[in-house]
Amino acid sequence: MSRLDWPAGFERTTAADRERNRSFEATLGSTTSELATEMGRMEVDEWRGEIANAHTKSNGLPLHNANPDDPGFVLRWTDGDEQFAVACDASPKLRDNVRYVLKWVHETRMRSQRPVKTGDSEFAAARLPPGDGGDGDVVAGTATSQPAHEVLGVAPDASEDVVEEAARARKAETHPDNDGDREEFQRVVEAEEVMTDGE
Repeated sequence: MSRLDWPAGFERTTAADRERNRSFEATLGSTTSELATEMGRMEVDEWRGEIANAHTKSNGLPLHNANPDDPGFVLRWTDGDEQFAVACDASPKLRDNVRYVLKWVHETRMRSQRPVKTGDSEFAAARLPPGDGGDGDVVAGTATSQPAHEVLGVAPDASEDVVEEAARARKAETHPDNDGDREEFQRVVEAEEVMTDGE
C-alpha cells in the first residue's frame, strides 16, 4: 500500500468525521476526466493528482476502479515559480474527494475570469510556501475546511429547496454590504454550489 503525500500543514479529517456527499452522481472516471479538462484550461506549467495507491494514470489521477484505504486526494500544480496544492479527505469515498477538488478548482478559475480586482490571485489560497527555507508551518488553503452542509447548517442529504433556502438566509447574514464577512459569504456561496452541484 502506498502512502498519500499529504501537504505539510494541511489538517487531515479523521475517518469518523468523514461524510459522504450524496448529491454527487458522477463516476470517478468522469470526475477525473473533468478535472483533467479543468487543469488544461488553467494552462499551468505542470500538474499532478495523488492518491494513496498505485491505481493511477500517468498524470496521477486515479483510475476508475481505484479504491485506496485512505480516500484522500491531493492536486498539485506549478505555475511559473510558484507551487500550489489543494487537498480533500472530507468524504470516505475517493470519488467525492476528487469531485470536491474539481469543484473548488472550477469555481476558483471562474472567479479569476471575472473583471473584479482583488489583492492577490484567486488561487493565492492554494499557494504553497517556498521549499527553500520558507516557513514550513504556513497552512495553505484546502478543500477540507468544513463540509458544505455544515457551512449551510443543513443535513448532508438535504433537498435542493432546503439547501437554497438555508443558503439564502446565510448569504443575507454574511453579505459584506450588511457588515458581514466577505470570506464567510464566499464560503456560503461555494457550499451552496457544492450541494446543488451548480456549475
